[in-house]
Amino acid sequence: QVHLVESGGGLVQPGGSLRLSCTYSRFILDHYIIGWFRQAPGKEREGVSCIDYKSGNTYYADSEKDRFSISSDKAKNTVYLQMNSLKPEDTGVYYCAADEHTTVRAMCRMLLDPGYWGQGTRVTVSS
Repeated sequence: QVHLVESGGGLVQPGGSLRLSCTYSRFILDHYIIGWFRQAPGKEREGVSCIDYKSGNTYYADSEKDRFSISSDKAKNTVYLQMNSLKPEDTGVYYCAADEHTTVRAMCRMLLDPGYWGQGTRVTVSS
């Protein structure tokens, strides 16, 4: 069983930055994909960024690719999402998810429902 815990959310002004962390409780095998998803108020959940745990390949949604950066620290069992130049439309609950035997594109475009989800961390971008 993979257990995921997100942290790092909060209130930030437009143009500001936040770094979200996703810590996983068991050994993630090399064939896992780990991703970040956002659910804005009144909207469906959408993929933000995903990373292949073994290769380091990444995928970003078009609106995030120039502002967000995903990375992993295997020694700390953590995947990060660095978010810069935040906009009010980035507001929402951010979830970390993991699944195996898929691709970063399939995961982030939600062509499948990841098998493991965290509880989410709330990000509010407002002045």
